[in-house]
Amino acid sequence: MSRQVLLIVSLSAGVSVSPALALQADIQGIEGEAAENVANYLAAFDATEYGKGRVRSEVARRTRDALKAYGYYEPELDITLVGDNPVERARLQIQPGPRVTITELDVSVEGDASDDEVFRQVLDDLPLEEGEPLRHEPYESLRGRFSTLAVERGYFDANFTDRRIEVRPWEESARIYLTLDSGERYVFGNVRFDGSQIEESRLRNMMPFDSGDPYLAGSLAVYSQRLGETGWFRSVSVRPRLQGPADALIQAHRGWWEAVDTGTVSGGGVLDDSPLLSASAVNAANRLGRERPPRVPVDVNLIPADRHQFEVGIGYATDVGPRTQFSWEQPWLNEDGDSLSHELYLSAPEQYFSGTYTIPLANPLTDSYELTYGLKNEDNEDTQSLEASVEVARRWLFENGWTQRLYFRTTYEDFTQADQEDQVLLMYPGISWARVRTRNPRFPSWGDRQRLSLAASSDIWGSDASFLRATLDSQWIRMLGEDTRFVGRTSIGAMHTDDFDKIPPSLRFFAGGDQSVRGYSYESLAPENEDGELLGGQHLLTASLEAQRRITGDWWGAAFVDTGNAFNSWWPDELATGAGLGVRWVSPVGPVRFDIAHPFDNEEDSWRLHFAIGPEF
Repeated sequence: MSRQVLLIVSLSAGVSVSPALALQADIQGIEGEAAENVANYLAAFDATEYGKGRVRSEVARRTRDALKAYGYYEPELDITLVGDNPVERARLQIQPGPRVTITELDVSVEGDASDDEVFRQVLDDLPLEEGEPLRHEPYESLRGRFSTLAVERGYFDANFTDRRIEVRPWEESARIYLTLDSGERYVFGNVRFDGSQIEESRLRNMMPFDSGDPYLAGSLAVYSQRLGETGWFRSVSVRPRLQGPADALIQAHRGWWEAVDTGTVSGGGVLDDSPLLSASAVNAANRLGRERPPRVPVDVNLIPADRHQFEVGIGYATDVGPRTQFSWEQPWLNEDGDSLSHELYLSAPEQYFSGTYTIPLANPLTDSYELTYGLKNEDNEDTQSLEASVEVARRWLFENGWTQRLYFRTTYEDFTQADQEDQVLLMYPGISWARVRTRNPRFPSWGDRQRLSLAASSDIWGSDASFLRATLDSQWIRMLGEDTRFVGRTSIGAMHTDDFDKIPPSLRFFAGGDQSVRGYSYESLAPENEDGELLGGQHLLTASLEAQRRITGDWWGAAFVDTGNAFNSWWPDELATGAGLGVRWVSPVGPVRFDIAHPFDNEEDSWRLHFAIGPEF
């Protein structure tokens, strides 16, 4: 009488750990994933510690285990060992035999999760199907997916009431049973704050959930991120406080996966897999006297950020030469979360001091008032200007990532531009929209930046000049494969005014420089007077396209073409164009850019070097 064996199994599909002295194996007779899995199993075996007989036995055992993970339960093995004390190599001739297929598949979800759309989607997209060859990895993956979803979505009493694979090698069949009893879904309970210096109501306004909402771990992660983005705290911890959830999968029989059916005539030998006390009974006992639905309190532990934060930065760019920036941040001033920041910037052609007082509203991350003030001095080419300004703004951050600012600005500017001199007081409202998206900010592999602004001034409310001004700036970065990168940008500006002589340099348009048209010096492209001095323009158009290719590691080569100009009547008579080559080094503080550019419309300056340090966005 032939002997039949019923196996109830739970095996992993691969081994990832390889010791330093791994056994080398030559595998013949099978190919693809099954052969690779055999190689992985054998690579985790150090044959130097054992004799030849033990090595042969271990190679056979590991090979059979590796093949079972892909449904081969009756392989024939011919093993030849090379070397003696130690064995250096194993040669395997494998006849995998028939492959077990799935003849019955019973996967189900019970409890509250049976009505959960996410669990229903998993059931609709099962990685297993009747009639397919048996592979253990999809089964293990499915079981892990159920367990992960149960924790993420608040089914803390979940347990597997059935989880087994019955393999009948003599029938070349496998039966898979997997049942998850989720129990009840927990909901968010009370939220308790500890250590915060900010008014609690402001913190609650940022919560993406309310007490009584179904529990979702992702909501806690979002809330933690929001608290961190305020800048109010040095440390943020948002954790659920679980109160004795039932054990997952209560089983009376340990080692249940090793049950064996010897196939005797009496039919006995299959171990009873039911627990002495079922998981559902244990869960029911745990639910007695408990609040319905069960609640998960949330603990929020916070450590305030330092009240004074200082930062000093130095850099260099061809446009401005050496530059220094000093910032002083006060991320919170009071329990309302008001903040104050100051910045001092120094370079040869430009120096400015500015400050911003921010008053957060109901949702501090999306709504606020800003009071900005500053003093700026500029001495560059044909421009000399001293500017003082005050601006009041209302800021909104929308869900799509766009930031909108509605502002009213007052500026006093004493300037000389070429042969024009004046002192003007301008008061004008404006609105702007901006968005920045990026992956890997230090050297983005993907990203874009847009900014659109509109401003208007009129002598009706006391401004010294009337104008309507609009600007659009756009920059994008895209990768092609792992080693090719494209950078493009464009800037468009337009202004309508009958008082151009009274428009200060800060509102006129100039082109040329590292971030404009390379090959030309900083802000050297603009309409000129009869003496060849720059006046600035009422319109602006610049565009750039750059292709970069990785040379090695963090070093990239670049080729680019820039074009554009500032002018007084749309369209410009001619566009200034520059092209060249460059090198990029991705340093720890951001990319270092070195370019050499040729200006095609400037006979006096045939080549120009451009050097800059710092992020592109």
